[in-house]
Amino acid sequence: MKRVITILAIMAMGVPALAQDNARDWDIHRNDRQKLLLAFSELDNGLTLAVRCADGNLEALLTGLPEPEARRETRTLHVAFGEDEFDHQTWNVAMNPAIGLSERPAPFARKLREGGRLQIRVPGGAEGGRDLRYDLTLPASSAAIDEVLTTCRKPLVDPRDALLSDLPEDGLPFGVTWRHAPRPQFPVTRYARGFAVTSCLTAEDGRLRDCVVESEHPGDGGFGEAALRGIRQAMVDQTPSQDGVFRPVMVQFRSSFVMDGYMNREDRARAREQRARSGQRP
Repeated sequence: MKRVITILAIMAMGVPALAQDNARDWDIHRNDRQKLLLAFSELDNGLTLAVRCADGNLEALLTGLPEPEARRETRTLHVAFGEDEFDHQTWNVAMNPAIGLSERPAPFARKLREGGRLQIRVPGGAEGGRDLRYDLTLPASSAAIDEVLTTCRKPLVDPRDALLSDLPEDGLPFGVTWRHAPRPQFPVTRYARGFAVTSCLTAEDGRLRDCVVESEHPGDGGFGEAALRGIRQAMVDQTPSQDGVFRPVMVQFRSSFVMDGYMNREDRARAREQRARSGQRP
């Protein structure tokens, strides 16, 4: 029970500029009443990796991270599996700022199940504003993580992962611009705020197809469905390839929902940025 609490508890810890450690084996925790299945692996230095399916909603978590200096909705982590180059990823900041949630939990979980080397670099996470780097060796998990993915109805292998990894930070690949950006409406929900991250393939007529909710929070807030409804009228302009043959590409879009009266300075700045990217007036 103590090991499960480690994943959910609020932690603030100091770690050295280079933290090298091997992960313990993956463990499984089940709570049928809460419809929760959790696979987790702890490090001796306090960092814990976890993949959980909570009532059909998949999340990938890192706990024990150094807290960001400013309270924000997201943070950037640089992640590299094996000997790959670092991928600059956007992670969501939980209510506990020492916990990060992946924007793309399914692809991240599918990489974790392979085990091996994992490097995580936290910009400005060490003393004096230096970058903090974790260099980890993970056990393979072809059972625990597979069970979580299957419970959340996520495939164990998905060719979309390679397309997602090539996307820039704004979610639009080179040669693709918004003609009509997604404009989701706030859903009927008991929550005042939430978000959803969706990915789609482009169609030749500029519409988006095969859209998938990569992540949403809260999981029972209806924000994923609202984001998908907002994408139905969205369109992009795509530069033709040199041979004139249309090739679909992946795009990603983050929808942030804030009820009237709950918007803070960061929310207003993000709204201005989204309007600027979509060509709307400020």
